Amino acid sequence: MPTARRTRVRLDPGGPLLVEGPVEIVMDDGETVTSDRFLVALCACRRSKRYPFCDTSHRRRSRQGVQRPEE
Repeated sequence: MPTARRTRVRLDPGGPLLVEGPVEIVMDDGETVTSDRFLVALCACRRSKRYPFCDTSHRRRSRQGVQRPEE
């Protein structure tokens, strides 16, 4: 019996979930979102304007009261 290819998901501490694509994502309202990219970054913090995809909005959060300089 052939072994099915497994999808790899990487956890990036403080960042997105990295999923080997292409992917099909079913949202909580039943809508289906797809991406054909070979690696897809999924937002884990829900701050992304492109949710469920990560747009790096999590980087703009200040940590422990330290403000990051604007780029």
